[in-house]
Amino acid sequence: MGFGKHVNAIRKKNKMTLQELSVVSNVSASMLSQIEREEKNPTIQVACQIAEALNTTLSALLDQQKKRDIVVIRKDERPIYVDEKSGFQRHLLSPSVPSRGIEFVLNIIPANRESGVFPAHKSGVTEYIFVKSGMLRVELERGAFYEELEAGDSFFFEADTEHRFINMTNEECHYFLVIDSSQYMK
Repeated sequence: MGFGKHVNAIRKKNKMTLQELSVVSNVSASMLSQIEREEKNPTIQVACQIAEALNTTLSALLDQQKKRDIVVIRKDERPIYVDEKSGFQRHLLSPSVPSRGIEFVLNIIPANRESGVFPAHKSGVTEYIFVKSGMLRVELERGAFYEELEAGDSFFFEADTEHRFINMTNEECHYFLVIDSSQYMK
């Protein structure tokens, strides 16, 4: 089942109309309809807005798995989301078990590109970053706060604010991201 089908299933499970989801996610009903029919692939930012509006994670919308105690995700089988506009890549490295509230992700930002603005998560959601290679500029609160990180640096923040990640170099930037929504899930 693809992203759009998962959105449709969770929306219906939550007894939401397309119009209600549109209002909460700030994504037009016509765009949501095209996404659900899998006629359109949303940008990573729009996908995150939809996930937040459905009270789930982007990982859960990308890969619905049964709850298991041991999960192996082979490199060629892991869910990868590529933003066609920016080339930003999101590789899900952990199983998507929404009830656990932890996502482990490898993000890759092409040279001189950015992730775009991610919507604020619910209060209590935190993010941990480790830069594997390249340089990463983290901007919070619409650029009111920023930090530039080099390979080997790590960063933690409360993710209930808009945030974006920028690669201002001529090389790809690879960084690991852990999103912890376990406090929110309780």
